[in-house]
Amino acid sequence: MFLRHNLRWLSAGFLLTFVSAFGQTWFISLFAGAIKAEHGLTDGSWGSLYTIATLSAAALMFWRGSLADTIALSRLAPAVTGLFALAALGMALAQSVWVLGIALFLLRFCGQGMFSHMAMTAMGRWFDAQRGKAVSIANLGHPAGEVIVPVLTVLGIAVMGWRLSWAGVALVLVLAVAPLIWVLLRNDRTPSGQGQGKLTTGLRGRHWTRQAAARHWLLPALLPVLLTPGFIGTVVFFHQVHISEVKGWTLTAMAPGYSAFATTTVVAAFLAGWAADRFGAQRLLTVLLLPMGIGVALIGPVEQVAGWYVALGFIGMTQGTASALWGVLLPLAYGTRHLGAIRSLATTIIVISTAIGPGITGVLIDRGIEFPAQSLVMGGWCILLMIGCIMIDRHLTRELKADDPQPDMLR
Repeated sequence: MFLRHNLRWLSAGFLLTFVSAFGQTWFISLFAGAIKAEHGLTDGSWGSLYTIATLSAAALMFWRGSLADTIALSRLAPAVTGLFALAALGMALAQSVWVLGIALFLLRFCGQGMFSHMAMTAMGRWFDAQRGKAVSIANLGHPAGEVIVPVLTVLGIAVMGWRLSWAGVALVLVLAVAPLIWVLLRNDRTPSGQGQGKLTTGLRGRHWTRQAAARHWLLPALLPVLLTPGFIGTVVFFHQVHISEVKGWTLTAMAPGYSAFATTTVVAAFLAGWAADRFGAQRLLTVLLLPMGIGVALIGPVEQVAGWYVALGFIGMTQGTASALWGVLLPLAYGTRHLGAIRSLATTIIVISTAIGPGITGVLIDRGIEFPAQSLVMGGWCILLMIGCIMIDRHLTRELKADDPQPDMLR
């Protein structure tokens, strides 16, 4: 019933997260070998360029992410798609590191930033009572992209070469994605029914602005929690070629890891969406980082490629949970009137985490500290951070109960 009545809007969210694949680290990393060879880049210089481009995208995301509050998605999404296509074309034509950097910057802003941001802002604003379910369904675009896109991309590179493959991405965005987005969103959603289509308040019955939310204790406390999944998830995929060389695995043998990652991401996202609606989104914080801590730590000692599948499966559990958590927790805490601006701040933090990861880990690799050794430290960090998450959960639960006349029914 829910899916049938809201199929058009959920499809729009799914499409946005699916297409964000073209700006995600795991997709760009498929071209890393060719790009480094073409431009004479080392792991460290390639990682540093990626860091600069992504940090620049994060700055623009912080500045312009609030457009999701002021411009109808039916106009904003096609415009961002056009910019996305321009970025892909830039990758295809880049003859210098400068042009490559600009193209990377736009790819990261559109894919990692705006496409996911628009999808989750829309789900948070359009749905209330079943927000967790809506967020989980829309987020299916991410694992769907991780399963489908790499196969097509590797085939495209083999047949056409890496530059023509990027040109193909630009054509897909212009000829298929932009028109489809316009069709799905040409009439802005004004839903009816209990709990949908209304601006809902957050803590203390307020519509929080971005400035007020940044001064509230919750966002600063969540800062390391926001940073960690993006940092670890990014560097694991970014350095997969390096990992294959250190471990003696082939990329072909490692490929099923994508399926393990995508499968656990989907399962975790649905379970997390259900749990957020049933028990409260803040309850997910206590278990968020445990699977990722286990998974990334496994990369260090495992010798068989099957261990890579298990590691990515655990990492996918955290990524799926995180995607549902942030889509539900932020509107729960701060309301929906300024959700685009507040989400842009959270998204900026997440994008920053994906920016600093390749640069830091790439420099360490150049200095002889291989990624499997680094992964053990990352695993320990996740486990340590869980203690802070337990404290955040308890404090936020008390605030929500103080706001709610029926404490056992957290919104």
